[in-house]
Amino acid sequence: MKKVDVLLGLQWGDEGKGKIVDVLTPSYDLIARFQGGPNAGHTLEFEGEKYILRSIPSGIFQGDKLNVIGNGVVLDPILFAEEARALSRSGHDLRKRLLISRKAHLILPTHRYIDAAQEAHKGSAKIGTTGKGIGPTYTDKIGRTGLRVGDIEHQLEERYQAAKERHLALLRAWDYPVEGLEELEQQWMEGIRYLQEFTFVDSEHFVNESLHRGQSVLAEGAQGSLLDIDFGSYPFVTSSSTISAGCCTGLGVAPRHIGEVYGIFKAYCTRVGAGPFPTELFDETGERLCSLGHEFGSVTGRRRRCGWLDLVALRYTVMLNGATRLIMMKSDVLDSFDTIRVCTDYEIKGELTRSFPYELSDEVKPHYTELKGWKCDTTQLTRYEDFPQELRDYITFIEEQIGVPIAVVSVGPDRAQTIALHPELLP
Repeated sequence: MKKVDVLLGLQWGDEGKGKIVDVLTPSYDLIARFQGGPNAGHTLEFEGEKYILRSIPSGIFQGDKLNVIGNGVVLDPILFAEEARALSRSGHDLRKRLLISRKAHLILPTHRYIDAAQEAHKGSAKIGTTGKGIGPTYTDKIGRTGLRVGDIEHQLEERYQAAKERHLALLRAWDYPVEGLEELEQQWMEGIRYLQEFTFVDSEHFVNESLHRGQSVLAEGAQGSLLDIDFGSYPFVTSSSTISAGCCTGLGVAPRHIGEVYGIFKAYCTRVGAGPFPTELFDETGERLCSLGHEFGSVTGRRRRCGWLDLVALRYTVMLNGATRLIMMKSDVLDSFDTIRVCTDYEIKGELTRSFPYELSDEVKPHYTELKGWKCDTTQLTRYEDFPQELRDYITFIEEQIGVPIAVVSVGPDRAQTIALHPELLP
């Protein structure tokens, strides 16, 4: 029986997961998303075209592969229809290649209003959500009042109205306006009709039966490990389990069936929205990283905060995920820097530590090691043997600090700008 390999982010999201899923897809039979919602944008570039996926797995561009939206995902019919139709117009017809779990939860129009109302009531303590209703949908899921894709086949109208009335009662209690709800509902129902053109499956059975048939499965995570609901920088986190354990609950796969865990990280750090960020740079260097890295959210367009690579956080997420292979993205963004700094330790109340603390307060001060920059254009390189020595030193330093090999380095956004350092570690 085959095992499920997992690919996920090791930082605060936006690490470049979509590109790597697309690169690895030829080695797998089935690609499955196991958590998250349309707040997560995976950007892919190839053959001169740029695509942004929000809910659809990033393996969709490999024509002979099946893709599954798993039960751990929350799905917005409006945004799904927009995304799928855009892909169809570009020549990628999904109906025969995309399966949707009946147990995936539906984002309702009123979830968006609740999301906005909750943020408005938090005042200065805002989390910085995307406002797409992700959190309230997961809240309903945990509260056992949510609607699922399978409900489309079973009394949808009745169940939708009951959920809507519960939400409206909340919004009235908060005195929050719901202008535009009727129009949004019409779009939602149209999205539901479009969803019905796809095949719904009991994904836990489908994935496990695929493994028993000897098919290979790649599980794709969304967001990043530092946004995990349990182990991230709470409360500035997402609403799902973004670590490898989330694959088990998000697809219905037993822990013993997990194989390799590919952990993706940027050669520096970024974060979107509110929340602590120990290595954040507020100076010209931070602006330079943002500019060179085109650090703006693929879905929201929000500017990403930028800083140096944080190895304390990276060690922590490698541990949580049991990462067996590392993939470093955007090393080319550092091509022009004379000196590159890397955080190896935190200082908390005068003491150095390499343990990720309970809370990332202002008392956490990063301690840096400085490495010499490589000062050359690496975007045209195609072999590790051609890497400048300083870039090799940077890679070796990270590997020695983390204790896990870096199997792949990305030197640009295109599919072709992906260099395998250890081909034997890839599928």
